[in-house]
Amino acid sequence: MARGHSRGRRRGGHNAEVGSNERWLLTYADMITLLMALFMVLFSISSVNISKYQTLQQSLKAAFSGNILPGGKAIAKPGASASSSRAPTSVDLQAVVPVTAQTASSLQNSSTHGSASGAAAEQLQAAAQHESIVFTHIKQQLDAYAARHGFSKSVQTAIEARGLVIRVLTDDLLFSSGQATLDRKSHALLGEIAQLLNIDETHPIDVEGNTDNVPIHGSVYPSNWELSTARASTVVRFLVERAVGARRLTASGYADQRPIASDATAAGRTRNRRVEIVVKRIYRSESEP
Repeated sequence: MARGHSRGRRRGGHNAEVGSNERWLLTYADMITLLMALFMVLFSISSVNISKYQTLQQSLKAAFSGNILPGGKAIAKPGASASSSRAPTSVDLQAVVPVTAQTASSLQNSSTHGSASGAAAEQLQAAAQHESIVFTHIKQQLDAYAARHGFSKSVQTAIEARGLVIRVLTDDLLFSSGQATLDRKSHALLGEIAQLLNIDETHPIDVEGNTDNVPIHGSVYPSNWELSTARASTVVRFLVERAVGARRLTASGYADQRPIASDATAAGRTRNRRVEIVVKRIYRSESEP
């Protein structure tokens, strides 16, 4: 009788020992569940909806600005009453308007890292508009100067995708044939150009020399490549002497590789013999080409 009882106790003890050895499964299952929840949270916060984020940001800014409710700024001014606080206007509440997908896309493209705030996009647009205004002002001033002094046929300006282009024909104005020494009558014109270039001293400037396709004979320069480069360098030196920042300037020679007219006619070759002063763009708005 005693043996049976002791055998039963041993069997019961074995079952209890097996049950205690399997308790780690509960801890392991809890840990797996927590890890799964953690990864779900990490995945959810890693996917940010830019438009909703911008909307939330602007809404919070508007909510804490003190303009949502009348009297929101009464605490900031001692003695002020709720009636003296201005009522919210449409401008105050404009930030609550949801940002569309198209707007969010334009904001992303305006930054090198694919994400930019609304303020940064507005600043970029304002800078591009200011740049266009500066280019237009320089163009108008130079066109008027050329018209007053009879240079309209030799000096032309254009606002292009690369920037403001000032095109000066070399014949009878800048250089003698086959030479890279500035004619004295060009000093007044280039001095006026230098003064206009200093209206905004932030933009880089490329000075480009161009020739026609007629080979050089009896010149110190062996080819049009050396001649075009020397002419561009001469104009750069003149602009530096007239206080245009040397860091802004570069000189390039393109010989006859960039014609703007046909070299088959004398008139076309005259147009191709030119120096172009290009004020390069820094900003580009969505409306620009």
